[in-house]
Amino acid sequence: MTTNNPQPSPLNDAPKSIQLAVDLIQLLEENKIDTATAIEALEITLADFKTKQQQGV
Repeated sequence: MTTNNPQPSPLNDAPKSIQLAVDLIQLLEENKIDTATAIEALEITLADFKTKQQQGV
């Protein structure tokens, strides 16, 4: 009888920010989002989150 011991993914041990970045890249690529559109959307998102961080939200 063989036991199924899956290898742990290095991503599982990565910081949450890296895990999220990988997920976002995968989402954008799978949906075939144009690079310029993705960058613009990410810049808007980054600005929004920086504003929230400054406001303590």
